[in-house]
Amino acid sequence: MDTIRNTLKGKIALITGGATGIGRSCAERLSALGASVVINYSRSKDKAEQLASQLESRGTPAMAVQADVAQDGDVRNMVEQILSRFGRIDILVNNAGRTRFVAMDDLEGVTEEDWDMIMNTNVRGAFYVTRACASELKRNNGCVVNISSIAGFMGRGSSIPYSVSKGALINLTKCLARALAPEVRVNSIAPGIVLTDWVIGQEEHIKRQSGGTLMGRAAEAVDVADAVEGMIIHGGFVTGQTLIVDGGFYL
Repeated sequence: MDTIRNTLKGKIALITGGATGIGRSCAERLSALGASVVINYSRSKDKAEQLASQLESRGTPAMAVQADVAQDGDVRNMVEQILSRFGRIDILVNNAGRTRFVAMDDLEGVTEEDWDMIMNTNVRGAFYVTRACASELKRNNGCVVNISSIAGFMGRGSSIPYSVSKGALINLTKCLARALAPEVRVNSIAPGIVLTDWVIGQEEHIKRQSGGTLMGRAAEAVDVADAVEGMIIHGGFVTGQTLIVDGGFYL
């Protein structure tokens, strides 16, 4: 057990959007494996700081850092804060994301603000954070895991902009894998519907996106954390790939 816990000892992991949902589960998992964890948040200050305190009380260093990943200045300031405290960055999980629920056939219901908000966070944000961390990741032979979605393969999801953004993130994963090779591996995880705060109250959406799943259930955040752990620890010769984690729904 100690060997498993210490797998990532000495590593510094940054999880964007790390205060809740998938990000929180990833932060807890990487901390349990021995990594020092940086929890990025945009609006969830109390939850991020509470999580950081909980992780530190369990014996691994952690810190919460505010930054809007869609703003390059915020991102670069965040990286400076991380380096000031920890001196390095080894692992990046680009999890921060946004959406708005608009029926796929409601073309007029999608606004310019929807496109900007969703694309800026889900795609440009992942690029900005990876770029700001690139030199550290290269120096430390690090890795990046982007949290995409099967919406990026299927052309369906919470809205057209969301689905398009996740398809773009899958392509960005490939671009960054090329750009940062051979020192840095860049992969992505594409979950199906995950039972997080995002989908609370969206019962029809949950039913539509999980009905027919071969595993007979929707995913929990821990299912995604399992895949992230596997890609970081056991994917040493894997880069530019996207792992679908949807219980067989995409089949």
